[in-house]
Amino acid sequence: QDKAAVYRTESSLAEGAAEIDEVVKKIDDVKVTDRSLVWNTDLVETLELRNLLPSAATTMHSADRRKESRGAHAHENYPDRDDDNWMKHTLAYYDEDTKKTSVAYRPIHYYTLDEEECAIVPPVARVY
Repeated sequence: QDKAAVYRTESSLAEGAAEIDEVVKKIDDVKVTDRSLVWNTDLVETLELRNLLPSAATTMHSADRRKESRGAHAHENYPDRDDDNWMKHTLAYYDEDTKKTSVAYRPIHYYTLDEEECAIVPPVARVY
Protein backbone atom coordinates (compact mmCIF):
# COMPACT_ATOMS: atom_id res chain seq x y z
CA GLN A 1 0.00 0.00 0.00
CA ASP A 2 2.82 2.37 0.76
CA LYS A 3 4.61 2.10 -2.59
CA ALA A 4 1.62 1.51 -4.87
CA ALA A 5 -1.13 3.56 -3.32
CA VAL A 6 -3.85 5.13 -5.43
CA TYR A 7 -1.64 8.14 -6.17
CA ARG A 8 1.73 6.85 -7.31
CA THR A 9 5.05 8.31 -8.36
CA GLU A 10 7.78 6.87 -10.54
CA SER A 11 10.18 6.64 -7.60
CA SER A 12 7.68 5.00 -5.22
CA LEU A 13 6.76 2.38 -7.82
CA ALA A 14 10.41 1.59 -8.57
CA GLU A 15 11.13 1.28 -4.83
CA GLY A 16 8.06 -0.92 -4.42
CA ALA A 17 9.13 -3.25 -7.25
CA ALA A 18 12.60 -3.61 -5.72
CA GLU A 19 11.17 -4.20 -2.23
CA ILE A 20 8.63 -6.81 -3.36
CA ASP A 21 11.43 -8.68 -5.15
CA GLU A 22 13.36 -8.84 -1.87
CA VAL A 23 10.30 -10.19 -0.04
CA VAL A 24 9.60 -12.75 -2.78
CA LYS A 25 13.15 -14.14 -2.40
CA LYS A 26 12.34 -15.03 1.22
CA ILE A 27 9.12 -16.99 0.57
CA ASP A 28 10.92 -20.34 0.78
CA ASP A 29 11.96 -19.46 4.34
CA VAL A 30 8.31 -19.45 5.43
CA LYS A 31 7.45 -22.67 7.25
CA VAL A 32 4.36 -24.01 8.95
CA THR A 33 5.19 -24.93 12.52
CA ASP A 34 1.69 -25.80 13.73
CA ARG A 35 0.96 -29.40 12.66
CA SER A 36 -2.59 -29.61 14.01
CA LEU A 37 -5.40 -30.57 11.67
CA VAL A 38 -8.04 -28.42 13.32
CA TRP A 39 -8.24 -24.62 13.09
CA ASN A 40 -4.66 -24.30 11.87
CA THR A 41 -4.30 -20.56 11.31
CA ASP A 42 -0.55 -20.97 10.74
CA LEU A 43 -1.27 -23.16 7.71
CA VAL A 44 -4.06 -20.89 6.44
CA GLU A 45 -1.92 -17.76 6.69
CA THR A 46 1.00 -19.49 4.94
CA LEU A 47 -1.26 -20.63 2.10
CA GLU A 48 -2.69 -17.12 1.80
CA LEU A 49 0.81 -15.62 1.67
CA ARG A 50 1.92 -18.09 -1.00
CA ASN A 51 -1.17 -17.17 -3.00
CA LEU A 52 -1.07 -13.40 -2.55
CA LEU A 53 2.66 -12.70 -2.81
CA PRO A 54 2.89 -13.59 -6.54
CA SER A 55 -0.21 -11.49 -7.13
CA ALA A 56 1.35 -8.55 -5.31
CA ALA A 57 4.59 -8.93 -7.29
CA THR A 58 2.84 -8.99 -10.66
CA THR A 59 0.67 -6.01 -9.68
CA MET A 60 3.67 -4.01 -8.47
CA HIS A 61 5.79 -4.70 -11.55
CA SER A 62 2.89 -4.01 -13.92
CA ALA A 63 2.19 -0.68 -12.23
CA ASP A 64 5.88 0.24 -12.27
CA ARG A 65 6.07 -0.20 -16.03
CA ARG A 66 2.91 1.74 -16.92
CA LYS A 67 3.84 5.33 -17.74
CA GLU A 68 0.38 6.91 -17.73
CA SER A 69 -2.70 7.40 -15.57
CA ARG A 70 -5.65 5.14 -16.36
CA GLY A 71 -8.62 4.22 -14.21
CA ALA A 72 -7.54 3.57 -10.64
CA HIS A 73 -3.87 3.89 -11.63
CA ALA A 74 -3.21 7.57 -10.95
CA HIS A 75 0.45 8.20 -11.77
CA GLU A 76 1.56 11.63 -10.57
CA ASN A 77 4.49 11.77 -13.02
CA TYR A 78 2.17 10.92 -15.93
CA PRO A 79 -1.20 12.53 -15.07
CA ASP A 80 -2.86 11.88 -18.46
CA ARG A 81 -3.97 8.83 -20.38
CA ASP A 82 -1.69 7.82 -23.21
CA ASP A 83 -3.84 5.78 -25.59
CA ASP A 84 -1.19 5.89 -28.32
CA ASN A 85 1.30 3.91 -26.23
CA TRP A 86 -0.81 2.22 -23.55
CA MET A 87 -4.02 1.05 -25.22
CA LYS A 88 -2.98 -2.57 -24.68
CA HIS A 89 -3.41 -5.41 -22.21
CA THR A 90 -0.78 -6.03 -19.58
CA LEU A 91 0.20 -9.67 -19.10
CA ALA A 92 2.18 -10.34 -15.94
CA TYR A 93 3.78 -13.68 -15.14
CA TYR A 94 5.31 -14.99 -11.93
CA ASP A 95 7.79 -17.85 -12.19
CA GLU A 96 7.54 -19.97 -9.04
CA ASP A 97 10.96 -21.57 -9.61
CA THR A 98 13.02 -18.43 -10.24
CA LYS A 99 10.84 -16.09 -8.13
CA LYS A 100 10.93 -13.58 -10.99
CA THR A 101 8.10 -11.49 -12.39
CA SER A 102 7.95 -10.70 -16.08
CA VAL A 103 5.60 -8.31 -17.84
CA ALA A 104 4.47 -8.50 -21.45
CA TYR A 105 1.74 -6.86 -23.49
CA ARG A 106 -0.76 -7.76 -26.17
CA PRO A 107 -2.91 -5.49 -28.30
CA ILE A 108 -6.55 -4.89 -27.51
CA HIS A 109 -9.30 -6.18 -29.77
CA TYR A 110 -11.03 -3.02 -30.86
CA TYR A 111 -14.16 -4.63 -32.23
CA THR A 112 -17.23 -6.47 -30.99
CA LEU A 113 -18.45 -9.89 -32.08
CA ASP A 114 -21.55 -8.42 -33.72
CA GLU A 115 -21.23 -4.70 -34.41
CA GLU A 116 -24.84 -4.48 -35.59
CA GLU A 117 -26.02 -5.68 -32.20
CA CYS A 118 -23.39 -3.95 -30.08
CA ALA A 119 -21.46 -1.01 -31.43
CA ILE A 120 -17.91 -0.23 -30.35
CA VAL A 121 -17.73 2.11 -27.38
CA PRO A 122 -14.81 4.48 -27.91
CA PRO A 123 -12.50 5.04 -24.95
CA VAL A 124 -12.78 8.32 -23.10
CA ALA A 125 -10.85 9.83 -20.23
CA ARG A 126 -12.46 9.74 -16.81
CA VAL A 127 -13.43 13.18 -15.57
CA TYR A 128 -14.14 13.82 -11.90
